[in-house]
Amino acid sequence: MAARIHPLAQPFLTWLTARPAPGEAAVERPGEAFVAIALLWTFGGVALSAAPFLLAEAPLALWLLLPAGLLATSCGLGLFQVVIFHHCSHGTVFRSRARNRQAGRLVSALLLFKRFDDYQHEHMLHHSPKKLLTEEDEFADFVLGLCGLEPGLPKRELWRRVCVSLVSPAFHARFLRRRIGASLFTGDAAHDRVGRIAWTGAFLGAAAGGVLPAFLVAWVLPVTVLLQAATVLRILCEHRFPEPELIAMRNREFVCHATAGVFPGREPPTANATTLQGLVLWAGWWLEMLTVHLFVRLFVLVGDAPCHDFHHRRPATRRWTDYIHARQQDLDAGSPGFPSGYIENWGLFSAIDANLASLAATRPETIGRAP
Repeated sequence: MAARIHPLAQPFLTWLTARPAPGEAAVERPGEAFVAIALLWTFGGVALSAAPFLLAEAPLALWLLLPAGLLATSCGLGLFQVVIFHHCSHGTVFRSRARNRQAGRLVSALLLFKRFDDYQHEHMLHHSPKKLLTEEDEFADFVLGLCGLEPGLPKRELWRRVCVSLVSPAFHARFLRRRIGASLFTGDAAHDRVGRIAWTGAFLGAAAGGVLPAFLVAWVLPVTVLLQAATVLRILCEHRFPEPELIAMRNREFVCHATAGVFPGREPPTANATTLQGLVLWAGWWLEMLTVHLFVRLFVLVGDAPCHDFHHRRPATRRWTDYIHARQQDLDAGSPGFPSGYIENWGLFSAIDANLASLAATRPETIGRAP
């Protein structure tokens, strides 16, 4: 891609695909920068989504931009979930442990994520090869429990269940009920109070101000249904189920085969763009990159989600803030300390298909209790 695309487009393509050009310089930035980015996406999207509801005679253009506003808000919420909340649990967003915990608790209360302390405990178990892909693992609990996917089922049936879940009101209600219970009814009075006051105040304030429809569409919809749909798609591509022998070993070789990088995009055409055929091929490639893959990057594979395999190899590193170059450098160095190199998938749906195929080939008894 870097060899066939004009260099001016490379920074955008590096971000979009989460893969750097050969020799491209790393970018240093603090974890706090992601907080600012998440806030901009979230509240910029909310403002854009709410505008046609709040203006007395909103032009048609504002209504047409409503999907863009919802996408922007969903992107920001995804960043809070995948980047801020997640890396606070590793203590790598802010310098102090206390500040990471404070930020994590606030995010979990306001955005209906699992109480931070509970999530942090479960997530540390998830990073243990002894727990990964067992019934004690948060990933397995989500995929096998909430999503109802079962080892050994035909891949076609697994895909059917995924598609039904994405549009099922019953599934989203069950998912939301689970989130509310884990966020607002945890038994931690201080934590629960923050979330309950914030959400009750937001609903009452929107109703009193006569802006309840705008609030429901611009904020509640992205926080609930849209975030949940994105979460399903993202989690389904995070891990695959290796061969039973590797699962039984539960060592670093198992970790290498249980995770893979997932990169939005596909190889560009080799045809010369000066010919009619080449022009059509290049136009089709750019159209796909700027629609399908851009949507995936903003809605599902936000932040460092494409490099989830790097995170499982280096969970405590502060280099996650430059995940694109950090993963590539680790790959080029042979991933020191691990017996196997990185695995990669290009395209979200290709990655999910590969992971569902691995689940279909897995014997139910393989996914049991941790040893």
